[in-house]
Amino acid sequence: MKRLKRFLKSPKGTVATFALAVVLLLLSSIGGTRAALTYFSETYASRVQMSNIGVTLMEKGQHDKEAKAVSKRDYSDSSNGTWSENTGALLSGMLAKDEELVVGKKYNEELSVENTGDIDQYVRVSIYKYWIDGDAKAAEGEEPPKLRNLDPGLIDLHLVNTNADGQNGDWLIDESASTRERTVLYYSKVLPAGEVTPVFTDTLRINDMIATKVTQEVSKNGNYTTIKTVYDYDGVKFCVEAKVDAVQDHNAEDAIWSAWGRRVTVGDDEDKTLSLN
Repeated sequence: MKRLKRFLKSPKGTVATFALAVVLLLLSSIGGTRAALTYFSETYASRVQMSNIGVTLMEKGQHDKEAKAVSKRDYSDSSNGTWSENTGALLSGMLAKDEELVVGKKYNEELSVENTGDIDQYVRVSIYKYWIDGDAKAAEGEEPPKLRNLDPGLIDLHLVNTNADGQNGDWLIDESASTRERTVLYYSKVLPAGEVTPVFTDTLRINDMIATKVTQEVSKNGNYTTIKTVYDYDGVKFCVEAKVDAVQDHNAEDAIWSAWGRRVTVGDDEDKTLSLN
């Protein structure tokens, strides 16, 4: 026991216990990842004549054989004006049973959107990344407070097929609406009924830079000075949200302005290509 105590007080012991904490905390955070939300603008939906409009967030994780529906929201005129909803959790296919998450490793995380209605539509996705205190207790129906001093950029959900990655730019990043915590994307083409967009993410990685983020606390007691190293990301959980909403393609410029408050231009080409003003 004395040897163990000496080891834990040594620099090697500090690194070892931190690494263990990271694995356990990040593993626990996967199970607690906030539910993915999917919704339509109620305001604009009430103004259009629709028989069946719907949108679904699709996910293919590290151990998924094919993409699956994570959450969806559909409306049918045969349902007496009610919405059919199902909300799930992201990252459920990231790790196999008893598999431990490895900090710095890239895990497959492909996200896309399916039009599950019978009318064409335009799609917007909002991605949120943040950290919370792993021990924080929230009131019922509320979420623990976000840790604003921790960098959401270390939660590396890699974007693809965007106008910023040198590829085909199917997804447009709305820089004016994006922040350190939130990224807003618009699918640049009209999404026909029954079709699925190209993926907008391909991997998820927790940056191993978290192991270098430390704060030193210095205290003096007489002639002795004690320096305590505290790891900034010890005891925290990461959270990822993806929120999808859509509007019908008829009078799309006005529909998007009414529902989302964003000025856009819709081209007269075959794909009705969207551009952000």
